[in-house]
Amino acid sequence: MGSAIRLRSAVALLGRFPALAAVDLDVAMGESVLVEGPNGAGKTSLLRVCAALLPLSAGAGVVLGADLSKRGRPHGVGFLGHAAGLYDDLSALENVEFRARLWGVPPSGAAAALERVGLEGPIRTVAVAKLSAGQRRRVGLAALVAVRPRLWLLDEPHAGLDAEARSQLDSVLEEAAHEGAAVLLASHEVEHVGRIVSRSVHIERGRLAGTAVRETDNAA
Repeated sequence: MGSAIRLRSAVALLGRFPALAAVDLDVAMGESVLVEGPNGAGKTSLLRVCAALLPLSAGAGVVLGADLSKRGRPHGVGFLGHAAGLYDDLSALENVEFRARLWGVPPSGAAAALERVGLEGPIRTVAVAKLSAGQRRRVGLAALVAVRPRLWLLDEPHAGLDAEARSQLDSVLEEAAHEGAAVLLASHEVEHVGRIVSRSVHIERGRLAGTAVRETDNAA
């Protein structure tokens, strides 16, 4: 189905510290991959490299056709980090509409995207600053639902979500992969996330240390 991510001997630095050390990684379109490992292992750095938010210091990387070694900026990447990247003074609906406009997508789908992640009714018009951490995370996810990225990059996406929201998130990610998008997510919740991905990779001290195929519907 084509390549979404291809890293070869990828090195990335945080100051003088090697956040990634000679990482090789391939993620195909339509594939969902879990990145697991201890705190400080390099999970977030790996996602940031793939989003072109952290530059390569050495090695090669191509994401959605963009050459990272030449500071290429891949188009079609949706990134959801620990901060949802929202504007506190805008409402949930306004935030999603704004993200849609940035992507050149009709903002008319914002309400449906919020409903998809369980945010319905008057709460959609409340300023994001007044929402809980879990609700803010849902708004960030709704923004991705609205723009339908070709590559989803998510850092601990289930953090702060209740059981219903976690189930909705799982459904969104499975649907994205089924529609042909690539999904790369970092999480400590290996047992839970392992049920919705096709395989996992383990990272430690900036190096990938193994891969495992998951017995899921996505892997069938």
